[in-house]
Amino acid sequence: MSGKSCPKAEKKIVTLILRGAARHTSGSIGFEEPRLKLESYNTTLSQKYGDDPTQHNVNDPELWTQTQLLRKCGKQKGPIYGAAYSDLHFLMTDAYSYESTSASADFAKSQQKQKLSYSSTKERDKDMGGIFLLLLAITSLLPMYTIGGTTRSYEFNIELQNVTRLCHTKSMVTVNGKYPGPRIVAREGDRLLIKVTNHVSSNITIHWHGIRQLRSGWADGPAYITQCPIQTGQSYVYNYTVIGQRGTLFWHAHISWLRASVYGPLIILPKLNVPYPFTKPYKEVPIIFGEWFNTDPEAIISQATQTGGGPNVSDAYTFNGLPGPLYKCSAKDTFKLKVKTGKTYLFRLINAALNDELFFSIANHTLTVVEADAIYVKPFKTETLILSPGQTTNVLLKTKSKFPGANFLMSARPYVTGQGTFDNSTVAGILEYESPVPMKNLPLFTPTLPSLNDTSFVSKFSNRLRSLANSKFPANVPQKIDNHLFFTVGLGTTPCAQNRTCQGPNGDRFAASINNVSFVQPSVALLQSHFFNKSKGVYSPYFPINPLHWFNYTGTPPNNTFVSNGTKLMVLPFNTSVELVMQDTSILGAESHPLHLHGFNFFVVGQGFGNYDPKKDPKNFNLVDPIERNTVGVPSGGWVAIRFLADNPGVWFMHCHLEVHTGWGLKMAWLVLDGELPNQKLLPPPSDLPKC
Repeated sequence: MSGKSCPKAEKKIVTLILRGAARHTSGSIGFEEPRLKLESYNTTLSQKYGDDPTQHNVNDPELWTQTQLLRKCGKQKGPIYGAAYSDLHFLMTDAYSYESTSASADFAKSQQKQKLSYSSTKERDKDMGGIFLLLLAITSLLPMYTIGGTTRSYEFNIELQNVTRLCHTKSMVTVNGKYPGPRIVAREGDRLLIKVTNHVSSNITIHWHGIRQLRSGWADGPAYITQCPIQTGQSYVYNYTVIGQRGTLFWHAHISWLRASVYGPLIILPKLNVPYPFTKPYKEVPIIFGEWFNTDPEAIISQATQTGGGPNVSDAYTFNGLPGPLYKCSAKDTFKLKVKTGKTYLFRLINAALNDELFFSIANHTLTVVEADAIYVKPFKTETLILSPGQTTNVLLKTKSKFPGANFLMSARPYVTGQGTFDNSTVAGILEYESPVPMKNLPLFTPTLPSLNDTSFVSKFSNRLRSLANSKFPANVPQKIDNHLFFTVGLGTTPCAQNRTCQGPNGDRFAASINNVSFVQPSVALLQSHFFNKSKGVYSPYFPINPLHWFNYTGTPPNNTFVSNGTKLMVLPFNTSVELVMQDTSILGAESHPLHLHGFNFFVVGQGFGNYDPKKDPKNFNLVDPIERNTVGVPSGGWVAIRFLADNPGVWFMHCHLEVHTGWGLKMAWLVLDGELPNQKLLPPPSDLPKC
């Protein structure tokens, strides 16, 4: 039908749809006013155009109504089907559900600065002309899927933005003025081109946490590991393809403590026409956990580095950048999610906090875990989850069948194992049910979370995670091992400068190490040094395969708490199978350490408490369906065993994802050599790779 036959009121709605879609394709994650306005039209429009999603492979009647409108008033020739529709669902619905009572001025002020683009290679070769928005919002979501993976382009502008939380306003580093940053949505097999331009005085890099970066290590992002930082006024295009991955990941700054405000979700949808291996959700809702500091986090870590002591802790935790009603001056900055009765929602949970593992629960609701670190798992039900920094978990929420006449808090608070100070507070959002009639002053239920140091719960939860291990999603656990490695991880000290007293233990400085080697950050990038055969004076290829001295790791601490220092790499031939046992130490007290490995997923084949026993413990390893992930918690006072295949050439960072421990040196790097075949070799660096 032509646009001429479209009633004036309905033309207005189509304009709102396209405006909302265009805003989302441009990467915005602010309020979606068009969607909210459209909801008031849905009843009438459903009567006119039909809303039976079962007849059209569309899972949302309201969006089907909007699609029908686009057919009539937007000159579209047919409905939007299947997985392509899922993309439109993400673009046209406010997946973040930012329904705060706050106007979120920091989002609104930066709205016009948004410069992200969402396009396909094919479309960029066309003259878009006056129909650019229409093609970008609708047409691009259809034909590009018929030819496999597409190229999606984004622009990240690193810029300062005034943001107010807890009645404190500060200028902070953001991407495109957003806090949190923009959401990236792609499909398995897609290529991503993300241009990052630095408009602030601090150097910057971006890491795409969990992306394997097969042969594309130049795009991985950790500063001085795979690249030199992007300096003020400079740009760099992160260019990589998502191969064999789908699920919830995230991106964040990977230099100093800038990831306190520079982070956002990275959602990888399955390939076209490939369904989820679980109930298809009515709606998908990313919830990203963060930490808010009233002062500048860069100033906090700078002061701690100078004194040798521990840094000040955060002032609040956040859901999607909002602290919630349990903090002073924050009732208006509350994440609220309105749900319908009898629907299944998929929550994409991401822990982007700097220094805290977090329990999460929703009052009077049971969650079904279906994915961890972008790997499908055998579903299981739980009322509470634990997420370490760097970990993601997808859960299904089946809402109540009838209106409950109440609201429900979603809450998260820290899991604590160390002896240092921590932010002992709770972030909360509100789960609200759509009411058949307006109602006020509904009762508010609060979840019961585990105690702060409930290591037993954490261990039991971790042991419930299992890979699907079926024909569609196999668990290819290495059965024959080439390299058996044993790493101790933990805290220690390093001497204070001469004639000075530091604020660490015994007047020394806090330090951290792996196999008693505290990593020294180089001044040039390790990957470049390796690729151009200029490693002399930059790094040593002799990282120890086990501790230099054996001791009772979880018993009485030794008298000598000093660590050694160095830039040492563990070298692995291509396709080496590795078994790595990581053992916590109690030198300065036992503590949990979430270790993240770049460039790989690994299988968690075993874990336990006390000292690892190489004769007894391997007999209990799970080599059938262990969980596969990219970040694992080394238990407080215990050990964890992982296996992986070194099939990705390059230099790959491994570090504690507690930012304070990373800064103290709890990190190292792997150097995986090229294989013999052309497709087993690291690609050359891009021409715009930043220089040191």
